[in-house]
Amino acid sequence: MSDSPAYTPPSVWTWNKENGGRFASINRPTAGPTHDKALPVGRHPLQLYSLATPNGVKVTVVLEELLALGHRGAEYDAWLIRINDGEQFGSGFVEANPNSKIPALVDHSGTAPVRVFESGAILLYLAEKFGAFLPSDSAERAECLSWLFWQMGSAPFLGGGFGHFYAYAPTRIEYAIDRYAMEVKRQLDVLDRHLAGKPYLAGGDYSIADMAVWPWYGTLVKGQLYEAGEFLQVEQYTHVLRWTNQIAQRPAVKRGRMVNRTWGQPSSQLHERHDASDFETRTQDKLAVQG
Repeated sequence: MSDSPAYTPPSVWTWNKENGGRFASINRPTAGPTHDKALPVGRHPLQLYSLATPNGVKVTVVLEELLALGHRGAEYDAWLIRINDGEQFGSGFVEANPNSKIPALVDHSGTAPVRVFESGAILLYLAEKFGAFLPSDSAERAECLSWLFWQMGSAPFLGGGFGHFYAYAPTRIEYAIDRYAMEVKRQLDVLDRHLAGKPYLAGGDYSIADMAVWPWYGTLVKGQLYEAGEFLQVEQYTHVLRWTNQIAQRPAVKRGRMVNRTWGQPSSQLHERHDASDFETRTQDKLAVQG
């Protein structure tokens, strides 16, 4: 059943720095900054500090979608936070997000800066600020918010659970992988059954619910997350695949996926975004040629 020896927990847990696997250098049981570093501030009211993980992509997608709708106030600076280097533990970032996780948003459009952390909270904040991608009808709004919070509660089983034990843990534990694979497939079945009868999660209109769920479950069924598509037999979730492909074709989604991305094809990476023209002039393949 298990490929690791039996483990008996001690009476009192103590931190073993060497037992953290791939992320041992950045994981710790305490909060707060590890070093002093102020966050940069660009010329736009909205300042995003992030990385193009699924949680980061949620926010760059909604910002690009807002700009595509003509909301010029959604112009933003996206600063790269290299989490593997511990930049999320700088004093400025911890001030923006005491939980030291990307993404973090600071809105300078009012009399005093407003910080917003947790990706779902940022999506809701921006949707309410600009009056877009959040239904006004009470029943439709409830449906949208239900799926938004479904994602916030479900994704840890996919990321910190399945993804960690399947792709990153120093030792593969059969029970852990089996337990989380079962839960991820149950979640995919929840989505697939729901999307069988409607084009988007909240009904007929694209919303922040789709923007929250797509970067996790959309990339999973496309085989782009943890390289686990075959293992999880994702091709059977045909309604999720249809929904995924439909969203992936949106120009704003394509742009949002590029922002703060530091891996993949150079042409798919835009390490920082400070102006819409950056998509044409600052992608990494062009920088390589210019350099």
